[in-house]
Amino acid sequence: MTVSKAVKSMEGVNEAVVVMATDYNKELLKNVDLSNEEVESCTPSDLVIALRAETAVQLEAARTKVDELLNRRNTGGQDYDPPTLDSALSYMPDANMVLISVPGMYAAAEAEKALNAGRHVMVFSDNVSLEDEIRLKKIAQEKGLLMMGPDCGTAIINGVPLAFANKVPRGKIGIVGASGTGSQEISSIIGRLGGGVSQLIGTGGRDLKAEVGGIMMAMGLEALLADEATDVVVLVSKPPAGEVMDKILKLAQDSRKKVLVHFIGADLELARGKGFETASTLEETAYKAYEIAYGPAPQDTEEKELSLKAREEAAKLMPRQKYIRGLYSGGSLCDEAMVLMKRVLGKVYSATPILPEEKLPSKDISKEHTIIDMGDDEFTRGRPHPMIDFTARQERLLKEARDPETAVVLMDVVLGYGANIDPAGELAPYIVKAKEIAAKRGDYLPVVISLCGTFDDPQDYDAQKEKLENSGAIVASTNARAVKTCLEIISKGR
Repeated sequence: MTVSKAVKSMEGVNEAVVVMATDYNKELLKNVDLSNEEVESCTPSDLVIALRAETAVQLEAARTKVDELLNRRNTGGQDYDPPTLDSALSYMPDANMVLISVPGMYAAAEAEKALNAGRHVMVFSDNVSLEDEIRLKKIAQEKGLLMMGPDCGTAIINGVPLAFANKVPRGKIGIVGASGTGSQEISSIIGRLGGGVSQLIGTGGRDLKAEVGGIMMAMGLEALLADEATDVVVLVSKPPAGEVMDKILKLAQDSRKKVLVHFIGADLELARGKGFETASTLEETAYKAYEIAYGPAPQDTEEKELSLKAREEAAKLMPRQKYIRGLYSGGSLCDEAMVLMKRVLGKVYSATPILPEEKLPSKDISKEHTIIDMGDDEFTRGRPHPMIDFTARQERLLKEARDPETAVVLMDVVLGYGANIDPAGELAPYIVKAKEIAAKRGDYLPVVISLCGTFDDPQDYDAQKEKLENSGAIVASTNARAVKTCLEIISKGR
């Protein structure tokens, strides 16, 4: 991906794809019209270099650049890129955790090797079968090891951010999350308020399904309840299976520590009935956890400012502009947006809907109010994750701008390690272009951004916010506030 991006940025290069010839990647090459019989005959162990340039000279320059990047070797320093798990463990024999990010078809085998070598595992890879996940987690449970994932996007272990995670100070609040961007949202808000996180243990999004049984959430919860550095434990997930929720709550019921529960979109009456503190949004979860651990949270005026901006934006809409279109990179943030919008609007369409009858006929075509998770497996097969590569969301933003019924576009921008180093720089020109597309037909297009991150993240939170606002976007510091702003825009625009 890094090679592809570097070469594609060269003058005169229209397309550059450097990938292994997996089925997913061959489909990607078809989609950008870079496939032929030779590509189709390749096996997953073959490397495909596919280039398109305006001139023969520029094409040759691109080929030379690919060769240079692929053949670059370390000539000094201490960095070492081991080719296999065994060589990595030989190079770092004291390492007690392995992070696995390989194509899903290979991830389970590598995870099993790591577990059998006595290491904790975090599997970032998606497209791993449910059967493999259950088998691996049972192996880990027997060995007393963490098996975070598959499709585990976020963790902070002993202060070290792993995969997509933010720079959050060490503190009193522990998080166990079957929700990657949900965990990022909570931990980032806590960090911006001045609090800190002891551990953030990811489980993978399917951990609380009945088939898996919450194996990792139970292990993570037990670890944090026994951790002297943790005063408050936050559990965050999409709605768990009923029997799994009951199992998890029973584990925490007799603890002297405060346990705060937020299962996005779930009925939390069971948790409240057992005496647990609950929250209705990721923002509220973060604020409650902070206040339990540290006392009253600092107050701000952002919500009033956003409401005023919403009124101003709404006054510019045409009567035909009626619908919210949400383009998310984070699955949990997407789910929260759908939950909050459904409470007001009733029906919200998606490729991954809350109700089956609200599933989009085509994931690529919005219908009425639509919120889509472009980080879902259906969108990421053969492509980089949209927190890294903004190409798919850039294209979809312009597509929504061409629809005269679009009233407002809602997007998340997630900062932190693992994410694009300048997401605002990638997105801002397309926000400007989307607004221009709407303006050419006499419409005005509001764009609202939920900005997730901390002031210590490598992208510079304040600089990212400024770039987005300079492009004409409204920027909210939490997802709940961004959704509320969109709802105010369409309600005041009617």
